Amino acid sequence: MRLLIMGPQGVGKGTQAALLSKHYNIPAISTGDIFRYNLTNHTELGKQAQTYIDKGELVPDELTNSIVKDRLAKDDTRNGWILDGYPRNAAQVAALDKMLDELGTPLDYAVALDAAQDVLLERMKKRAAEEGRSDDTPEAIAKRLETYAKETAPLLDIYRNRGKLVSVNGVGEIEAINKEIIAKLG
Repeated sequence: MRLLIMGPQGVGKGTQAALLSKHYNIPAISTGDIFRYNLTNHTELGKQAQTYIDKGELVPDELTNSIVKDRLAKDDTRNGWILDGYPRNAAQVAALDKMLDELGTPLDYAVALDAAQDVLLERMKKRAAEEGRSDDTPEAIAKRLETYAKETAPLLDIYRNRGKLVSVNGVGEIEAINKEIIAKLG
């Protein structure tokens, strides 16, 4: 199973990706986690990404595409994967299409989670308090939600038109949401 998990920040993508990863026994690949690892360990990638993330901006496509391509070529992805946080814009969709074509691994589905903006804001405030994430300031949150609405939400139509989109309400009990996703994936 090769899946994208999409939706605005705070909708529960990471939580559902982890549950789906366990269910299908495939790796959940979060571009945000990869960047945070590099930030924490002060790698060159982390230094490059830091300036964008602290301002609530997205890391440039070229850098993100390279990381994703490298990760999808690893041995543990042979039986599938879940991408969380990628693609975020039309250029990344094109880059992902090219990667998957080169790897001979077509996408199965794009799972779209959705929730009202007030729910998302509340979840991210809670996450910032619990995890102490520097990228969850009110200003950064607002900017990321605006960027998602403008650049990423339109991508759902691309996957809908390809017959690959599975839409699920991201509000409710975590297990119930997970069961609905799995049922819709067949």
